[in-house]
Amino acid sequence: MSQKSNIIVSLDFDSASEALELVEQLGPLARFYKVGLQLLTAAGPTVVRTLISGGKAVFLDLKLHEIPTSVAGAVSAAGALGASMVTVHASAGSAALRAAVDAARSYPKLNVLALTVITSLRDEDLAELGLDATVPQQVVRLAKLAAAANCHGVVASAQEARLLRGLLPAEMLIVTPGTQLQTDAKNDHARVATPFDAIRWGASHVVIGRSIYRSANPSKTFAVIQAQVDEAASS
Repeated sequence: MSQKSNIIVSLDFDSASEALELVEQLGPLARFYKVGLQLLTAAGPTVVRTLISGGKAVFLDLKLHEIPTSVAGAVSAAGALGASMVTVHASAGSAALRAAVDAARSYPKLNVLALTVITSLRDEDLAELGLDATVPQQVVRLAKLAAAANCHGVVASAQEARLLRGLLPAEMLIVTPGTQLQTDAKNDHARVATPFDAIRWGASHVVIGRSIYRSANPSKTFAVIQAQVDEAASS
């Protein structure tokens, strides 16, 4: 996999036109894009089809948390669209994770990612939810559940990637949202890291959005991120 494919650009927009404008600006620099609930709800699956027909790979961030039958149906729909990645909450349980993996078998290019603990949560937030665990402990617990269900990878912050890389099978993907440049303002991600640190700590992919689409020059910013990823991968 080329390093370009290790950077997933998050399309956090309210319309397909805004999203595709950024894709056009980045051109051949970026190959992989994340379509999440915001854009999917606003624009529907057409934007996914447009990206794929243009030669781009799509991480469909559905964050599925449902009964196994519903999860399997949604994963099949993601595969039929041509998505390369789809997310299922690990906290939906092992039956839902196994259903997702089984549904993905009909789509060899589709990777099921188990979402561990979203990057906006801290230890005190888990306590509020009644969980007697720190964030790292809960991430490890859910990542092991995902591995046992034969998921293709997990989603976790870069700060936990250091723990997971040594615990999970080598082939499992570790996809890290909450990556941003050091010059970026704080946002609702509580557990953040630079793209360089994310790759150095064991991430297979970094997801980054605001740093790029809020930049005055998205292509230049993407090149800075690419340089960080390349340097970390070669170090």
